[in-house]
Amino acid sequence: MDPNFAQAHFALGMAYEQKGRYEEAIAAFKKAITLSPIIPFYVSALGHAYAVLGQAGEARKILHQLEQLSQQRYVAPHEKAMIYIGLGEKDQTFAWLEKAYADRVWRLPFLKVEPRFDNLLSDPRFADLVRRVGLVP
Repeated sequence: MDPNFAQAHFALGMAYEQKGRYEEAIAAFKKAITLSPIIPFYVSALGHAYAVLGQAGEARKILHQLEQLSQQRYVAPHEKAMIYIGLGEKDQTFAWLEKAYADRVWRLPFLKVEPRFDNLLSDPRFADLVRRVGLVP
């Protein structure tokens, strides 16, 4: 693996997170951010990992960083939704997903296969959003 390829570190972080190896995921996400500091998707992944590890304070710092970054460039609402789902704050998650829907964020077609949204599968709001995105016939 090219040690300077940020996407590889991001993918490694995602794999670690799915295996429940959150501290290793955090390290990989931090490396990706160091190599590509302006990619909000990497930053939100770090925030999500902190949240599911139980480090809510660190996750909220990442939310603040995304807010600051959004004053300089576009940050998709989806990025904040990712952190709120990790924090277990479903209402906030749906509020940001609705904003993502309004913005036509390109990641929404992955709703049904994104494992971080598994906690929402039984929520009628999720089924409605999935339908509106066009993922249900």
